[in-house]
Amino acid sequence: MELDEYESLPTGSAVTHMAAGAAAGIMEHCVMYPLDSVKTRMQSLRPSPGARYRSIADAFYKMVRHEGVMRPVRGMSAVVIGAGPAHALYFSCYEKLKRTISGTEHGTNSPISQGLAGCLATVMHDGIMNPAEVVKQRMQMYNSQFKRCTECFLHVWRQEGGHAFYRSFTTQLSMNIPFQCVHFVTYEFMQVLTNKERVYNPVAHMVSGGIAGAFAAAVTTPLDVCKTLLNTQESSLLRTSHQPQISGLVNAAATIYSCCGFKGYFRGLSARVLFQMPATAISWSVYEFFKSSLNRRSSGESELGPATGVNTAVTGVLTARPSVETATSER
Repeated sequence: MELDEYESLPTGSAVTHMAAGAAAGIMEHCVMYPLDSVKTRMQSLRPSPGARYRSIADAFYKMVRHEGVMRPVRGMSAVVIGAGPAHALYFSCYEKLKRTISGTEHGTNSPISQGLAGCLATVMHDGIMNPAEVVKQRMQMYNSQFKRCTECFLHVWRQEGGHAFYRSFTTQLSMNIPFQCVHFVTYEFMQVLTNKERVYNPVAHMVSGGIAGAFAAAVTTPLDVCKTLLNTQESSLLRTSHQPQISGLVNAAATIYSCCGFKGYFRGLSARVLFQMPATAISWSVYEFFKSSLNRRSSGESELGPATGVNTAVTGVLTARPSVETATSER
């Protein structure tokens, strides 16, 4: 398959982009959700005595032992509901915007157009995903009063208003835009080393995605800690800081520093990196699989063909979105 054929599905295939993106997003978030729960707990600034953890393993062990085996996955349905349409919109809009901005059929010749397309698609993705993030993180917290996503959603809506679901939106964008820049640059650099011919290569996509996600997650952890604080509005911290609520990135950053100092910005760093590394690897692998499969089906081919070795290099730029956290979070 030629490079341009692989770089983008046919211009009329928005539905297939959406299907591939939705599958990638849902699988990524579901598989890695337990670790995301641990990450949220470890980012707590004023944890209760029962929620003080020495390590990721210690956090997971205590959650299962004291709160039940299903506790690490509480709130997953909120992510499934949000991640499907959010990732579908992201991938389809990204591919369309990439072609439109670059002025080429496949949008593969301009890194600037790819960056702009990624930023615009991120805004649309986060607009859908942010309410799901609020519900998810409140249900992940220690001693959360919520058992069901609908219960949590209605409580936030009635007690804090609809704006509470977007209290961290600007922070989310402030985190995801640099995350995407670092992630895509790192991914493309790794593709230079591992996938020169730019063909479907599951090992190359997985390795490149994992390394890119881990590096991007590490450098954007301070913003993720701020986002978590804005979403969870820790009651114990609000009491000790004598604030009715935490509002905005600047307020969140100042509160974190006054509470924990500079090291507070890197709470949950190891959990975030360990979450993003496999999450982005899964996202890239699933998306590339569907993209290659749909391309071959559209061209009348029935098989994916052999994967090339991981010692090849690339001369193009392919971009797609991992999840933010989350993780996100991200993804």
